[in-house]
Amino acid sequence: MSENAMLAQEIMGPLTGITITLIIGLVIVTYYYFRSRERHLMIEKGLTPEQINELFKSKRNPYNWLKLGLVIIGAGLGIGLGVIMDDMGMSDGFIPLFIITLTGVGFVAAFFISRKFEKEDEKSEK
Repeated sequence: MSENAMLAQEIMGPLTGITITLIIGLVIVTYYYFRSRERHLMIEKGLTPEQINELFKSKRNPYNWLKLGLVIIGAGLGIGLGVIMDDMGMSDGFIPLFIITLTGVGFVAAFFISRKFEKEDEKSEK
């Protein structure tokens, strides 16, 4: 391996970690900023803190973790099948194909399963 390639590898590791940390920090700060801004605007409109808390509790979807889990399972299956196909000597194109396809299947499954549970919740509330 050439000296330039080794130097590039030594730089990319820490640079990648720093970049990911900064992006995660930016996402967290942005989330809290806009949440605070939203609450501030509600207070300006005259809502009481109890009304604001009730509004936010009603907006929560209890099936978000289910959806995320199904999508991650789909992506994991895609990675696994892609690696298996690659080990069998197939084309390298199978890895991204399976990842994208099975992640999409995970999204579709998450939609239908969460819709089923939400309909059951609506029936039980009536």
